[in-house]
Amino acid sequence: MSIQYPNGKRYRSNSSPHSSKTSIAYGGRGMSFESDIDESNTFYLLKEQAVIHKKPTPIQIVNVDYPKRSAAVIKEAYFKQASTTDYNGVYKGHYIDFEAKETKNKTSFPLQNIHQHQVDHMRNVVKQNGICFLLIRFQDTKEVFLLDAAVLISFYDHQKERKSIKKADIMTYGHHVHTGYQPFIDYLRTVDELYIN
Repeated sequence: MSIQYPNGKRYRSNSSPHSSKTSIAYGGRGMSFESDIDESNTFYLLKEQAVIHKKPTPIQIVNVDYPKRSAAVIKEAYFKQASTTDYNGVYKGHYIDFEAKETKNKTSFPLQNIHQHQVDHMRNVVKQNGICFLLIRFQDTKEVFLLDAAVLISFYDHQKERKSIKKADIMTYGHHVHTGYQPFIDYLRTVDELYIN
């Protein structure tokens, strides 16, 4: 039986859930920030450290073409509602919710990359004492930073004055995320340092 997670990827493991060995394909690494996070989440899941998945985007299918019974093609679909953030899950008994963005800008992160409904969702998560943040990767340097939701919200609320967050401010108010081999983006290490330990 094949299992598919909300992000559309199949879960495959050559070992039992309690085995210390993990099998993760790293061939497509670097293709996108999202795929790198997905690989990290798979690593965390296989190691039984956390259960964090990409949220499915809610869509309403309007028109489907069935050229063959086994090959349905969606011809027309609409977003049912505005999506919230990219990822959520549970880590050490804590609810985690975050958005992930990559920017080509070398010196700043444009606030237009974040939408009002996402900020509203983050406010609500913070009010319920959930762990909520933004992961930002600068394409040029491949540096990854974790910016707490409260800090992001403050910058967002003042965007009439500034349309972006300077990289220098992200380095000051954010936290550098370790990148390596397994997991590729070890954001939970930063979560431990900021919110749990």
